[in-house]
Amino acid sequence: MALLRQGALELGLELSDAQLAQFQLYYHELVRWNDRFNLTAITGYADVQTKHFLDSLAALPLAAQELGESLPPTRPLHLVDVGSGAGFPGIPLKIAAPRLKVTLMDGTGKKVRFLGELISTLGLNNAGVVHGRAEELGRTTAHRGQYDLVAARAVAPLNTLVEYLLPLVRRGGLAVVYKGGNAPQEFVDARKAIETLGGDTVRFAPVEVPFLDEMRYVLLIKKVRHTPDQYPRGQGLARKQPLS
Repeated sequence: MALLRQGALELGLELSDAQLAQFQLYYHELVRWNDRFNLTAITGYADVQTKHFLDSLAALPLAAQELGESLPPTRPLHLVDVGSGAGFPGIPLKIAAPRLKVTLMDGTGKKVRFLGELISTLGLNNAGVVHGRAEELGRTTAHRGQYDLVAARAVAPLNTLVEYLLPLVRRGGLAVVYKGGNAPQEFVDARKAIETLGGDTVRFAPVEVPFLDEMRYVLLIKKVRHTPDQYPRGQGLARKQPLS
């Protein structure tokens, strides 16, 4: 995990030997389960360190700064990773910031099974998995407005994604969105949706992921108002008819 160790330092995170061992085990479990469940197309040792682990960690310094937290955060902030899939960004964030309470949310049963087994194998405390879709869970009292941080990576276009995320964010909390090179146009298209759903963009910035020669952006959206009760809409309307 030499790339991960050095890259984390460049992000302001000093990973212990124990944390690096957890990442190492994560890599081996990812590759082992991927043979059965097709969790990710990226399985090379160096690529996983950069395109998955470091890419997941790249938003943490910005989010901590916005919340007035140290790096890594010491408060037990509750983070939900929407559409977690193979555990990105939620598991890398939990390993690097152990005080976080992390919930992984995914609608696919086989991925939920993998994530549950992974949490147990890595020995992660205050981490759990929820099987379901954000457009449904965001209407329940157990999840609506319950999270300090709501993160998503490579899930949907931004004007759709914010309808999944912002109902889950508590007032004063943050939606943390990871995006690629098309982020500026997506942001233009999503500004009205962000406002409608009670959000205020506090940071939209390109980020340099160590050892990765690809454009990345992180968008931080602060929840400043109650999300109207009709959102998120069901029946896939957020995707079929994005707010504009």
